[in-house]
Amino acid sequence: MTNTASTGWFSRFLATVEWLGNLLPHPVTLFALLSVFIVILSGILGYFDIAVADPRPLDAKGRDPDGMIEVISLMSAEGLQRIVTGLVTNFTGFAPLGTVLVALLGVSVAEHSGLLSTALRSLVMNASKRVVTFAIVFAGIISNTASELGYVVLIPLAAMIFHSLGRHPLAGLAAAFAGVSAGYSANLLLGTVDPLLSGITEAAAHMIDPMYSVGPEVNWYFMFISTFLVAILGALVTEKIVEPRLGQFDEKDASVHLEKQTMEPPTAQEKSALKWAGVSFAVMCGLLALTVVPEWGILRHPETNEVAGSPFLKGIVAFIFITFAVPGFVYGRVAGTMKNDRDIIDAMSKSMGAMGLYITLVFFAAQFVAFFKWTNLGTVLAVKGAALLQTLGLDGPEVFILFIIMCGIVNLSLGSASAQWAVTAPIFVPMLMLIGFAPEVIQAAYRIGDSVTNVISPMMSYFGLILAMAARYQKDLGMGTLIATMLPYSLVFMVGWSLLFYIWIFVLGMPVGPGAATYYQP
Repeated sequence: MTNTASTGWFSRFLATVEWLGNLLPHPVTLFALLSVFIVILSGILGYFDIAVADPRPLDAKGRDPDGMIEVISLMSAEGLQRIVTGLVTNFTGFAPLGTVLVALLGVSVAEHSGLLSTALRSLVMNASKRVVTFAIVFAGIISNTASELGYVVLIPLAAMIFHSLGRHPLAGLAAAFAGVSAGYSANLLLGTVDPLLSGITEAAAHMIDPMYSVGPEVNWYFMFISTFLVAILGALVTEKIVEPRLGQFDEKDASVHLEKQTMEPPTAQEKSALKWAGVSFAVMCGLLALTVVPEWGILRHPETNEVAGSPFLKGIVAFIFITFAVPGFVYGRVAGTMKNDRDIIDAMSKSMGAMGLYITLVFFAAQFVAFFKWTNLGTVLAVKGAALLQTLGLDGPEVFILFIIMCGIVNLSLGSASAQWAVTAPIFVPMLMLIGFAPEVIQAAYRIGDSVTNVISPMMSYFGLILAMAARYQKDLGMGTLIATMLPYSLVFMVGWSLLFYIWIFVLGMPVGPGAATYYQP
């Protein structure tokens, strides 16, 4: 139980955030309104001939001969024609759409066969009591590969595990929630969020450099090492701050009758299925390694013979699909959850059926991004913003501190990672490129801010579900109590993850991903 004094001020803050968040329309409506706003704004600024000097070199591709970047009005005959003729191609050509759907097809097989669920359960169940907290946070981070799985399966499972160990179940729930949501962008493997964000980043980078390419793998190194940092910090916060604050669990506080929890370990058949799935995964990885590790690898860059910029990295989404689908089906065959191709198709169909809202959101987000690019508003704003940062002396690595904090604050009201990045990337990617930073580094910084405040945002889509789960163990639990419980994770992750970002990139000079640049050079 928490006392009122410790949560009162934060409950008032949360009420304000919730009120402000509720003023925003649905993300789909928001993008539709923003698209209309861009058209109107371009007409007004175009009427007054607003323009800025192009900071790019004289021979840069796309640079106008007069050296100026003008706002192009869409409130004209030519603008209307472009809107009407580009409506479909804006949608079908939006990079995150195809990449996310293809990756999800493979992940859906592993999820619906039971592979991911059994793997997560095995990871937690095999941990000793001393490391179970770390294992739960770590499992939460890994579960992000299959987004909903962590929220629906691992979080309630973590509460049950802590209860069975005589620990406060809300502490287990908080630890899993922190891993799944506050550690959202960290992972050992590439997931569906990687191609989604990289596609938006690439589109934004094209405002400055039309030939710039941003692949799904560009943040992999940093997110890989971040997984261990977030897991360690999450375990420490749980055991040193959250669990002592919650105190001893009293069964009378529960809103439902709680049976003595006994965790069921994977059955012999599930273990066998997991083993064979692991073998198939290793075989797949071995075959893929043969295409890039040897100098004669057929998926290395055809001209430079390097891995950077190779067909392997450019086609990483295809390999995400294969390395989830094949082990998923192998697991399903051995476990008896999948018998033939129809089961695979059903699994894929169910996941695609759940993507209706995402596809609708992408349609309007694609129009907004295209309009923003056509009008040159993003480029003009970026040049003005870059000049302001340089005037204020904020053209060094310290600018990322403000950027990460800003992303975390925006995330409180706009919980969708793709929706937030689609709005902010066209502004901040060109702006930070103009003061010398590469899009890959900018995207990595965004992912920190976007992740750490998920657990304290009532706008996060699963927040209501977590609140309902928590209320099982504390009948008078309110939103403020849950937020106060999760706030230490946000603060510690924000500070610790930002420090890792600075040390990894600007002290050690390490790249954020394969072939990823740190500084942008036109």
